[in-house]
Amino acid sequence: MRLIRFGNSGAERPGLWKDGRIVDLRQHFPEMPDIGEPFFRDGWIQKIAGLADEGHPMDVRLGPPVARPSKLICLGKNYLEHAQEGNFEAPEKPLLFAKAPSALSGPKDPIILPRSCGQVDWEVELALVVGREGKRISRDRAWDYIAGYAVMNDVSGREAQFGDGQWFRGKSFDTFAPLGPALVTPDEIPDIRNLQLTAMVDDQVMQTGNTCDLVFDIPHLMAYISEDITLLPGDVISTGTPAGVGIFRTPPITLAAGNVVTCRIDMLGELVNTVVAPV
Repeated sequence: MRLIRFGNSGAERPGLWKDGRIVDLRQHFPEMPDIGEPFFRDGWIQKIAGLADEGHPMDVRLGPPVARPSKLICLGKNYLEHAQEGNFEAPEKPLLFAKAPSALSGPKDPIILPRSCGQVDWEVELALVVGREGKRISRDRAWDYIAGYAVMNDVSGREAQFGDGQWFRGKSFDTFAPLGPALVTPDEIPDIRNLQLTAMVDDQVMQTGNTCDLVFDIPHLMAYISEDITLLPGDVISTGTPAGVGIFRTPPITLAAGNVVTCRIDMLGELVNTVVAPV
């Protein structure tokens, strides 16, 4: 399944994406909660699995495919070539940081440049959404806790990231976490460990990579994070970015109003976000 949330920001409805058509799930299940913690806790993925509805064409905005996660956890330096392009060693343990959940935005929403920070950069990433509450999850059980996958752009304000002494502000500006276009359930992906990632700015390819090159794979990340942090249904874990970000180029390339950033992952779809001036 490809779960989506569609409609105006703040008023999205849960749906399914079927070959360019949208199934409005609340037409079948008026009591259905938004796609977030209660949705996963109450087993709605299983309840809608056999729904026979081909959907309807709709010209409508897509929001991020999960609402109000308790946590948005990200990985730094989780591709070796990305660590090397910044003159860093690969970390011995997963390097975790957080983005504010309020940074989430839809797959075609604008990226709004912040007033307080320059050198805004792109980072295409594979994100997973947690489907079950878990703590001290073993590596061999990790896959049982995943509801699905999506594309994320870990947009980064480098002046704040490197100037503040910690990464939270520079990673958490509004609109700095485009996510989508859908939450793709694991049964749709033959091998999550072999998907190609691509990021483009306008018509220029900036990043390419493959999920097979993760320094720490998904079971390792699930076990490491959950050792002493309880993962809740709907939490988002973004697994890191490959080489090709703008700040480490010579000279650096960063985003300006009018640029269009496209982040694509095989079988998951793409984000297409236009960069706009501060508001």
